[in-house]
Amino acid sequence: MGLTLAFPAAVPPAAHPDDAVEETAPTGPTDGELIQRIGRGDAGAFELLYRRFSRPVFGLALRRLGDRMRAEDAVQETFAAIWRSARTYRSDRGPGAPWLYAVARNAIVDRARSKTDTPGDIPDAASLELGPAERAESSYVSWRVHRALETLPRNERDVIELAYWGGLSQSEVADFLGIPLGTVKTRTRAGLGRLADVLEGELR
Repeated sequence: MGLTLAFPAAVPPAAHPDDAVEETAPTGPTDGELIQRIGRGDAGAFELLYRRFSRPVFGLALRRLGDRMRAEDAVQETFAAIWRSARTYRSDRGPGAPWLYAVARNAIVDRARSKTDTPGDIPDAASLELGPAERAESSYVSWRVHRALETLPRNERDVIELAYWGGLSQSEVADFLGIPLGTVKTRTRAGLGRLADVLEGELR
């Protein structure tokens, strides 16, 4: 794709570079805006997103894979996939950071499987696809929750988005954002309380 990725030298989890500023006064493009710009071929937006997320993605990959080289491969695969698929990102289906983490999680899982899987290991699974009515209801609920999330303070919104759209555990959210686990729990409780107030009576 014509872009060079430089891997982080240090491994401790790092906070989102914009986290301290955007809690009170958001500045610069959001994660979702950067992904949309990448989908239009904006290499500068790609490099900014890479600087913003390469360290936390690398930290998670290293913790899960236990090998620096394999973690670096997972980071490279993550951002190569983002460059290829950013045009498929839809902001109305969820925010940018959890979408990026889902891409990273797939890359990390692929790295883990490449070490242990043998050809033909394809598990049987029942289809979980929803019918038209269920999809319509799910889409509406997701849209309402997403709109309600926009009313939360940035620090509370981050932990909820990563947990519910990104599928992270609270420990992984703490690692990803570089904050204590207790802080994640406190912000999650506060954010869910605010969401309950905003959505009260709408989703019954």
